[in-house]
Amino acid sequence: MFIETETTPNPATLKFLPGEQVMVSGTREFRNEDEAEASPLAAALFAHGDVTGVLFGRDFISVTAAPGVDWSALKPQVVAMLLDHFVSGAPLFAGPDASGIVVPSEDEDLGDDPADADVVAQIVELIETRVRPAVANDGGDIVYRGFRGGVVYLAMRGACAGCPSSTATLKNGIETLLKHYVPEVTEVRAA
Repeated sequence: MFIETETTPNPATLKFLPGEQVMVSGTREFRNEDEAEASPLAAALFAHGDVTGVLFGRDFISVTAAPGVDWSALKPQVVAMLLDHFVSGAPLFAGPDASGIVVPSEDEDLGDDPADADVVAQIVELIETRVRPAVANDGGDIVYRGFRGGVVYLAMRGACAGCPSSTATLKNGIETLLKHYVPEVTEVRAA
């Protein structure tokens, strides 16, 4: 097995591609050791001590290093942990399968006005078909949180959370796209 790595716009985060499916659908982010207890792989990565974030995507794992950590030393150790995990066939989540895991939302939905249902449907479709795949290419994820008064609220995860260019991504990329296709959108904000 060979695990490829890719840099992300966030210098603290690397994207690891094991060449096989990681998650069947969606993403799962771990921001600390307590959250990582749901996954033996995430727990092992956090146990190293130099890891501050892990995101599982469909075919990738993004790992965020603590401030000041040198990736040249950490990268081989992360690759070794990933190789051990995937070669052994160990489960990604603790327990018989992931169906029993409840993922508490750190960001509550801000709620939508039922009168905006058509606009919200357009926004969500654009995010799912155009934005999320592009953000996943950079080792991150973006989640719709709400639409109120012309403002779309989105949460950035993985490599995108804390990335120096995330504000530019929201404002120059996503906001421009949404305003173009959905005239009711006046602004995009991080939630």
